[in-house]
Amino acid sequence: MTLHAPFLGYKNNINLNSDIKRFDLASMVTTTSIDLHATRIAPAAEVTFFVPAQHVPAGTAVDPQSNGKPIPDLFKPLTIRGVTFQNRVWVSPMGQYSAKDGFPSPWHKAFYCGLLIHGPGLTSVEATAVSARGRVTPEDCGIWSDAHVAAWKEITAFAHSQNQKIGIQLAHGGRKSSISARWLIKGGLSVPAEHGGWPEDVYAPSAVQFAEGMATPKEMTKDHICEVVKEFKDAARRAVDAGFDTIELHGAHGLLMNSFDSPTSNHRTDEYGGSWENRTRFTLEVIQAVRSVIPDTMPLFYRISATEYLESQPEASWQLEDTVKFAGIIANHGVDLIDLSAGGNSMKQDVKLGPLHQVPFSEAVKRAHGDKILVAAVGGINNAEDAQRVLEKGQADVVLMGRYFQKNPSAVGLFAEQLGVEIFRSYQIEWPTVGRGQSLLKRAAALT
Repeated sequence: MTLHAPFLGYKNNINLNSDIKRFDLASMVTTTSIDLHATRIAPAAEVTFFVPAQHVPAGTAVDPQSNGKPIPDLFKPLTIRGVTFQNRVWVSPMGQYSAKDGFPSPWHKAFYCGLLIHGPGLTSVEATAVSARGRVTPEDCGIWSDAHVAAWKEITAFAHSQNQKIGIQLAHGGRKSSISARWLIKGGLSVPAEHGGWPEDVYAPSAVQFAEGMATPKEMTKDHICEVVKEFKDAARRAVDAGFDTIELHGAHGLLMNSFDSPTSNHRTDEYGGSWENRTRFTLEVIQAVRSVIPDTMPLFYRISATEYLESQPEASWQLEDTVKFAGIIANHGVDLIDLSAGGNSMKQDVKLGPLHQVPFSEAVKRAHGDKILVAAVGGINNAEDAQRVLEKGQADVVLMGRYFQKNPSAVGLFAEQLGVEIFRSYQIEWPTVGRGQSLLKRAAALT
């Protein structure tokens, strides 16, 4: 592949005929020469419309740094199975409540593509339902039908045209299904059938209502459990077909897998309830089913509520020690990274919010398991120094941010500036600040 100068006839002191080394940082560029005399922009091959190719992923640290300083952990690449991420600042899944019949809309294209052009190591799309009745709200995205694949491909193709990685989070709402979007009623109010809801078709491990005003779920039969496992399996296969680079299973915040795992919401007496091993059986079956149909080179992540924040309550609940134990088990079942959130499965929870408030959870898992399973920290991370410190101290391997990226889509660039790190940005974003031709020269220098 030849790199093309984005501007006409730029002359410089680079040897135009020299061979260029492979870009070792992210192993994403296979270029052997750079044509700095090119007068046309090279198009990206992954899309049918014209958009310039990004030969080095935005968000990649320049190596070596011009100031001679080492690259901070936050901007060191990370390879998981067959996928390399150029940095460790990732976009957390965020519900947009903007889909009709599960199909991602132009809003989703604008939102996710507007984030990924700035170079996060991974951009994950929102919780995406594996079945129509598994949506949390009627406006949730879905991937329960083959018809959804083409719409998702438009987004993944653009991501890949920008040399960026994009993941999907697969979810089933369980007893939190058929509720209103978050900005309508805090906590969720059951949406009636006449408004597009399905309150009579909500299922969970036990017939335990999450909150007043929400549907009382029907207890799932064993046949229904098998059906939902297959829905996750089929959704994972579609996610691969749609071009996603990673899959995350949503086992947090009171959704179906979380409610199976916890004794506060699982009151079953069969092989899917009672003992710790029985309660986690369904989740492990989902993990095994998904891992069996995705490529060995594809990373599989799991989001978990590390605690239900019910330590002050007398009844049994899922606590941090359960999460630490479970992390080792899911690692043995093919999960590569565990994403540590918390809460969301009980109205009695006592949450202590604040900066880095969930980092102790990721640290506990990291201390217990080391590199057996990678760990992501999320929650209250809003500046580069804190994020870098979390990685330096071995409290996590990556950091995830949601609301901060909504406020600052160019968070990766801001973090780089805060840490004094020189990074590559998208050509269109970088050139106004560096001058004519300098973006290409910057890449040429890095590749020599």
